[in-house]
Amino acid sequence: MKLKYIVKENKTLKQVLREDLSISKRLYKKVKQDRIFVNGKQAKDYEEVNENDIVEVDLDFNETCENIIPNPNIKVDILYEDEWLLIVNKQPFIPVHPCMECFENSLSNGVKYYFDTHNIHKKTRIVNRLDKNTTGIVIFAKTEYIQENLGFYEKEYITIVEGTITGKGTINEPIARKDKSIIERCVSKDGQTAITEYEAIKNFTINNTKLSLAKCILKTGRTHQIRVHMSYINHPLLGDSLYGKSSNLINRQALHAYHIQFIHPVTRKLIDVTAPIPEDMENLIK
Repeated sequence: MKLKYIVKENKTLKQVLREDLSISKRLYKKVKQDRIFVNGKQAKDYEEVNENDIVEVDLDFNETCENIIPNPNIKVDILYEDEWLLIVNKQPFIPVHPCMECFENSLSNGVKYYFDTHNIHKKTRIVNRLDKNTTGIVIFAKTEYIQENLGFYEKEYITIVEGTITGKGTINEPIARKDKSIIERCVSKDGQTAITEYEAIKNFTINNTKLSLAKCILKTGRTHQIRVHMSYINHPLLGDSLYGKSSNLINRQALHAYHIQFIHPVTRKLIDVTAPIPEDMENLIK
C-alpha cells in the first residue's frame, strides 16, 4: 500500500507531499518520520527532490478499530475491492454505522468482521452513507488517504415514486433541517444548495396506484435529498412514511443506490460499479 509519484519539477519533499500528493496535515504527521522514500531510500520531508525522482509514501501500517464490534451475521455483499477501498451492496433495514440501538448490528460491524478475517488491519472508514432502509452502494476506504481524496463521484439511484412522471427534469432547491426535528429535512430558502436530476424510466399501475420508475442523479449530497426533492414535486417515494406515506406494496422507501463511478485517487483508473436492484423493488417493477 504505497503512493508513488514521479517528481515534475525541483522542490522540497514536503511540497511534493502536500501539493502534488494532497496528503492532509493529519496523515502527514503519521508518515513524515519514517515512511517517506526517494528513489528507494528513506528521506526526510525537508530534503530537496529533483525532476524525475521517484517519491513513495508507505501507508501500509496497522490501525486499530476497537470501537466497532465485528459481527459475522451481517452480510457483506462485495461489488469491488482492491488494497485501497471496498465497495459493498447494502441490504435494507440495516444502518451503515453503529448507533445506540444498533451497536453491533450495522454494516460497519459486518465490514469489521470481514477485515478481521482477511487480515486487513485498518479502520472501517465510510465514504458515503445511505439511510437505514435504502439499499445499494456504500464505499469503505481502507486508508484515510482514500477517504480524504476520493473527490467528485456521480451517484445514480433507482427509485419508485407515486404518480406519473415523464421525461427528464432538474430539481434545484436548497435543503435544510426542519424546525424542531433532528431527522427530517425540508426545502428551505435558508438551506444548502441541493440539485437532483431525474428521468422517468417506466410508468405502471399496481392495485389502482399509479407509479413511476425513475433514475435520480445527485449533483450534491444532502441528507435525504432524493426523498425531500421528489416529495417537493408531489411525487414522494413509494413507502416513504417520513416524506409521503407508508404502503402495503413495500415496507420501506423504494430507493436504491444503483450506480457509481469515479477516478481512483491512486491508480487514476475509472471505477464503475453497479448494484443489482433489490428483490422487493424488482418484484414491483416486474
